[in-house]
Amino acid sequence: MSTRLSKGDQAPGFNLPGQDGEPVSLGDFLGRRALVYFYPKADTPGCTAQACGLRDAMPRLEGTAVVGISPDPPKRQAAFDAKYGLGFPLLADVDHAVAEAYGVWVERSMYGRKYMGIERSAFLVGPDGRLEETWYKVSPAATVANLLSALGQV
Repeated sequence: MSTRLSKGDQAPGFNLPGQDGEPVSLGDFLGRRALVYFYPKADTPGCTAQACGLRDAMPRLEGTAVVGISPDPPKRQAAFDAKYGLGFPLLADVDHAVAEAYGVWVERSMYGRKYMGIERSAFLVGPDGRLEETWYKVSPAATVANLLSALGQV
């Protein structure tokens, strides 16, 4: 079982391929805030609602970067981005190592079948690389609401 992170912890670093195949690292966002969110699978109803909600909220995010991470390969991430015009990095964590570091690779259950997968979660990383907020098991709609609240945009 992965360890859960807490407010004030150093955010685990990452260097993952984005939807265009180019690597993106957490260090690319040092000096500004970044919302790093994990979602189970690109182009599914909940993940689409979450991503489109973040896309639509971008003008209100005060320069906060948004980065989505799932186990999907870059090609699937690219199709998801193109279909919905998301405009922010979608990263491929195909071996789920980053998800494990953030404590979101967990045992799940569907129709009585147990399997390992992503627990939808979001993390607000401060300009210094420390976690300002953590939201485990967050709903798609709550992702945007929580972020706006943390940014004082309520």
